[in-house]
Amino acid sequence: MAWLKKTYATQLPENLYSVQAPVPVGNPEMVLYNEALADDLGVTQYFKEKEEAMRYLSGNEIVPGSQPIAQAYAGHQFGHFNRLGDGRAVLLGEMETSRGLYDLQLKGSGQTAYSRRGDGRATFYSMLREYLISEAMHALRIPTTRSLAVVKTTDPVYREQINEGAVLSRVAASHIRVGTFEYARYLGQREDLEALLRYTIERHYPELFDHQNHALALLGKVMQKQKDLVVDWLRVGFIHGVMNTDNMTISGETIDYGPCAFMNAYHPKTVFSSIDTGGRYSYANQPNIAYWNLRVFASTLIPLIDKDEKLAGKKAQEVLEQFPGDFSQAYFEMMGNKLGIVNPGEGIRDLVQEGMVLLAEQKVDYTNFFTELRRDGELINKLRKVEAFEAWYAKWEEARVHGTTVSESEALMAQNNPVVIPRNHLVEEVLNSAVTGDMGPFYAFLEKLTSPYDDGISLQSVPADFDAGYQTFCGT
Repeated sequence: MAWLKKTYATQLPENLYSVQAPVPVGNPEMVLYNEALADDLGVTQYFKEKEEAMRYLSGNEIVPGSQPIAQAYAGHQFGHFNRLGDGRAVLLGEMETSRGLYDLQLKGSGQTAYSRRGDGRATFYSMLREYLISEAMHALRIPTTRSLAVVKTTDPVYREQINEGAVLSRVAASHIRVGTFEYARYLGQREDLEALLRYTIERHYPELFDHQNHALALLGKVMQKQKDLVVDWLRVGFIHGVMNTDNMTISGETIDYGPCAFMNAYHPKTVFSSIDTGGRYSYANQPNIAYWNLRVFASTLIPLIDKDEKLAGKKAQEVLEQFPGDFSQAYFEMMGNKLGIVNPGEGIRDLVQEGMVLLAEQKVDYTNFFTELRRDGELINKLRKVEAFEAWYAKWEEARVHGTTVSESEALMAQNNPVVIPRNHLVEEVLNSAVTGDMGPFYAFLEKLTSPYDDGISLQSVPADFDAGYQTFCGT
């Protein structure tokens, strides 16, 4: 009996996907298997036989009764529209889990109809990176796709040099993106768009069927999800690096861990992606890009919002206009939590903005600052020698005890400020060790990342000037 459902392939028009079996790999070896994720989703029974599981998760054998597909989608990449699709991924199907349907996708599983000039493969290094960062994001309590397994292969993958290959099993609430709607809207028929809207609401937000205007309700829901997601990114100093519309999920999960990185010294214009030369996807510009992407999403829904296109645009704009104010409110609430302000007053915005200016001027480590502020550590003692910071510190001390206690303030800070993040230099160290045959450092670092709020962990330090030359890259 098949344990993978085929809802995407049976409920949506055929031009939104291509039937595509994974391309077999040579000498698969299961390097990582996420037992905690399997247990969490209640799908352990599907992977009891490890050899069988490896055959399925390498793509060398198809789950009986399933129908693997590659999904079609489009997207605005750095603002430019392109026809895309799963160029190196195959959706095996949907698992019935304790939390509902979840996609099981293989990444690096070979060429598809959407590969264009790509080889459809992934390097061992890049798949380990996605596993590591996605699990760290989950531990940081940020919505994310997750990794079930990494299977290493002996097949060479050619990038700047010859690399070992790997296949990653990605689990997601779904892989429906803004770009999926762009494909249906601009490269398909109206019927495709209608079917995609209906399927998306059934899959993710069935309560929206109670609304009179389903398309407008979905726009509002996705806007809320993306607002909350980006606020969470800013909370921990995460920079996605490639916020194209094809990397923005309708479910509100973080997806695609190619050129992402975590900010060390605070600066709003921080960029690490090698391809983001103009800073489009810099740390502080992520809210603006989310808004840009949402406007693109709204444009795809116009035919379904109202028959009168002009009226539909007006209705969509009324929803979109709520984003800046809602985001600003959520951002300052989040920053108030990081600062331990239990009862924020009217001055919270000035306090936050003044503090961030000082952090940028002093090149202060973003993560360590908030931990040390709570601990009254050496970093804070050093900063207090700066006159402007001492004045800010006095305002903060007054604000944090307004109508509450220091212990309550510290508890709020502890909940919202991780002590440990995937520091870029440590990520590189453990990945370079892993690809040369030693997985020990990777396992040890992964273990630390699963408890990022553990107050017993020491502060992380960053090598001097490391960030100055650090760049991240797309896996393709």
